[in-house]
Amino acid sequence: MYARLTSALALACLLSAASLAADKVTDPQIAHIAYTAGVIDIEAAKQALKISKDKEVIAFANDMLRDHEAVNKQALDLVKKLDVKPEDNDTSRALTKAATQEREKLAKLSGTDFDKAYVANEVAYHKQVNSALETLLIPSAKNAELKDLLETGLKLFQGHQQHAEHVAAMMK
Repeated sequence: MYARLTSALALACLLSAASLAADKVTDPQIAHIAYTAGVIDIEAAKQALKISKDKEVIAFANDMLRDHEAVNKQALDLVKKLDVKPEDNDTSRALTKAATQEREKLAKLSGTDFDKAYVANEVAYHKQVNSALETLLIPSAKNAELKDLLETGLKLFQGHQQHAEHVAAMMK
């Protein structure tokens, strides 16, 4: 069941990355994708904080909320400094749609079922975002400051993936 919950989001990420790879992704599109990915995890963390009673899940969700809000603030500050307007795109829209569907599925769960599904989704989501950062977004970024922010984000999000994997292993 948990694999099905995360498969829609993972599939959307893969299809979006593949469609972007066929096109040239621009810095304004990259900025929008990165910001959107952060917002998605902020919303997921807020949902977990409302529903979960598990102290490890709550601690993890608080970390996601804090870290993704901080990175998104840095991203907003950077685009303002560079006078770049983030550009909405198919990838951002696909990510948002898949995340909305995922939150709706998770909202129907409670207790351990919710906790396991939330954490499994976080593992899958961070794997996909990290892959997109490594293979598409960072290599495509033209602006050095944007590239630096994405590289810093990648290191942080790789830690998030490991943390999610650790929490998931504890729940088995």
